[in-house]
Parts: sequence; structure tokens; C-alpha cells
Amino acid sequence: MGEFLPWEKISEAHYDKTFSVNVKGVLFTILKALPLFKNGGSIILNASTAALTGMEGLIVYSATKAAVRSFARSFTSELKNCNIRINALSSSPIETPGLMVADNSLGMTEDQFKKTIVPAIPMGRMGTPDEVAKVVFFLASDDSSFMTEIELFFDGGMAQM
Repeated sequence: MGEFLPWEKISEAHYDKTFSVNVKGVLFTILKALPLFKNGGSIILNASTAALTGMEGLIVYSATKAAVRSFARSFTSELKNCNIRINALSSSPIETPGLMVADNSLGMTEDQFKKTIVPAIPMGRMGTPDEVAKVVFFLASDDSSFMTEIELFFDGGMAQM
């Protein structure tokens, strides 16, 4: 969930809602899903470059995504004998309809947001849902069978600058 707020507008309710969805929701989804993995498998967590970049308006959101990244590390250790791979995919903003919700919470139009974020992406554009799907498919497939506990950046180079 990406409800972004400047520090002056952060409330306990905003904190609780963001952590409930992005951290509590992820944790308990993993715990409920684990019994379904009878012969191993792959879990891909939706992290974010926001956990690294310290962008304006993302104080609470960034902290939740750092927690998600930590889940990949911790669950990998916990499940090392279960043949379950857990990886985190950290993306920059992806051009989706949900992006407009985030734009509005920062008081920006979609065009204003893009004019702000795209120059920070070395590839000069935002990623697309189809591109994300291809990376997720790779992480879920046997082609990535020796990859676990990684944080794969899908961000056009944004977090590396």
C-alpha cells in the first residue's frame, strides 16, 4: 500500500494502516501459505527501492518496505531445510493505475509526479507491469533455482545512483 504523506501529516492511524497492510499482511500471508508448499517452491516479496532512497513523503512506507526485505532474509534462514526460496523484488515506481493514488496523497498530478521521478531513473522512464511480470516469472521459475534471499532491483538503475 502506498499512501505517501509528508512528515507533518503522519498520524498514528496512517502508521497503523500502512504497517498493517505492508508488514503484518505480508507476514501472515507467508505464514498461512507455507503449509501449501509441500515440495518446496518460491515466494517473491514486493519490496521497494523506497527502503533505500529516503524519498520525500515516504517515511512510513519506506520503513515498511525495509521490513519486507528483512522477511526475505529471516525466512530464508528459518526455511533453509524446506526447499523454499524467498526473494524480494524492489522496484521503483511502476506505471500503473494505482500510481495515481500515490500521486494524489502527495498533492501531485500524475504528470507532476512523473516529471519528478523520471529524471531520477537512469533509463529515463518508469517500468511497466509487463516488465515486472517477466521478472516475477523468472524468480518463480526453475531458471532461478539457485537464487534465494536476494533483493533484485527492478528500477532502471534508480537505487544504484
